[in-house]
Amino acid sequence: MHSEPAVVASGDPAGQVPGPRHVAIVMDGNGRWAQRRHLPRVAGHAKGVEAVRRTVEAAVRHDVEYLTLFAFSSENWQRPAEEVSVLMRLFMTALQKEIAQLRANGIRLRVVGDLSRFDPKLQRLIEQAESRTAHNTGLLLTVAANYGGRWDIMNAVRTLLRERPDLIHQPGHPDEADLAPFLALADTPEPDLFIRTGGEQRISNFLLWQMAYTELYFTDLFWPDFGASALAEAIADFRRRERRFGRTGAQVASG
Repeated sequence: MHSEPAVVASGDPAGQVPGPRHVAIVMDGNGRWAQRRHLPRVAGHAKGVEAVRRTVEAAVRHDVEYLTLFAFSSENWQRPAEEVSVLMRLFMTALQKEIAQLRANGIRLRVVGDLSRFDPKLQRLIEQAESRTAHNTGLLLTVAANYGGRWDIMNAVRTLLRERPDLIHQPGHPDEADLAPFLALADTPEPDLFIRTGGEQRISNFLLWQMAYTELYFTDLFWPDFGASALAEAIADFRRRERRFGRTGAQVASG
């Protein structure tokens, strides 16, 4: 099941809306998927890695240009220490195992968030993975790790004021255009489609600035069960919607 977005109306029965260029996903439900099968929560996280692989492959087939995955939030440090430790090990293993496949498929990897809290070995693996895929020209896969939308905005504000202290004395500044280059996804268009798995209907501090006009789609599927058909369903739902961006339906229809 999914809910309609609050800021835009649904409805292009002719299906004229193009597919999304940028899809952002909160990959929720790994632990609950495992618990329903009487498995430890960490088994769900391991299974979730397979769902990432399926979703990346499907996104490429749907001509998605940017895929952003919320892998670990700044609030996730509050989880049990053993679970956090397993998540970090899975992250390192995935980086080591998947990088060759990403390179072969022309996918560029980027990790955003406050990486300073991660183990130095993980930081080095992230840097190596980004470097080895930096020249790829296909899908840009962004993984948000130790990321929070509020952190992103405040970090951008602090960086802006540090680099441009003169703006404080200019009327009307800082403005949105001043701040935008310092956000984590500064070189990426805002998400067209947001997907959250696991049945919860909230964005959980993810891309707060960037998702002002993003279409919201919620599914009861737990993340380990997500894949090509689920992504196709979400994109089909997106294409039935009318994106008005503050305009009237008549204005959208007239171009």
